[in-house]
Amino acid sequence: MKKLTWLLAFAPALAWAQGPFDGTWVTKMDTMKITGKPDVYLVADGVYTCDACVPGLKIKADGTDQKVSGHAYYDTASARIVNQQSVEVIVHRDGKLVAKRTLTVSADGKTMTEDFTTYDQASPASGKVVATRVADGPAGAHALSGSWRQQAQGTTFSSELITVTYKQSADGLKMSSPTGQTFDAKFDGTQVLTAGDPGKTLVSLKRIDERAIQETDTRQGKVTDVFVYKISADGKSMHIVDEDKMHGTTSTFTAEKK
Repeated sequence: MKKLTWLLAFAPALAWAQGPFDGTWVTKMDTMKITGKPDVYLVADGVYTCDACVPGLKIKADGTDQKVSGHAYYDTASARIVNQQSVEVIVHRDGKLVAKRTLTVSADGKTMTEDFTTYDQASPASGKVVATRVADGPAGAHALSGSWRQQAQGTTFSSELITVTYKQSADGLKMSSPTGQTFDAKFDGTQVLTAGDPGKTLVSLKRIDERAIQETDTRQGKVTDVFVYKISADGKSMHIVDEDKMHGTTSTFTAEKK
């Protein structure tokens, strides 16, 4: 929610009484497109390496819970080779289960499916991410090794992970999600803490124009994402661009008003 022109700065509050962002929005996963750096994994010599993780993760692939540092949402991680095609990864924070992931490569080695469940919200939420191979791993490494890019086809998230509700005012925006995260931020760029977020994400908003807002997310002192949200002329859909600064990718997708 960035760039506010000087004209909009003097727009009357009445114009925002019924803001275009008001309502509940659901992401249409089949509209998602991702460009930029692929996700890179290596499983070899009994070690699991995730360059897609921020910061990078390198642990023994023996199923034991191991201490890690620098991660906003977890402080221990384990990796276990299930079979020649699958690897299971589990992370905890302060001894509590945060998420489970099972990454499985197809028999032809061209597709990877990640089935996940997260537990760090009011109730567990799950999903499936499908990715296509863009580069092979080294010879003799586990099938997961290599570079992968997420695709829209086949990728699904449970409804609570793709639903958000906004309430707009003349000078700001309130957000709430079914997973328990909320914020109440002004369009002046001031950072506010996202309540209910274990990673303690800070959000700042700036208005671009009447139907467009820029959101900048910061964690652990670093900008993680810059979003631009733009409402369609009929008010029924929202076009979203997410510049993921941590992973070097840009995602575009559409959300529809319920």
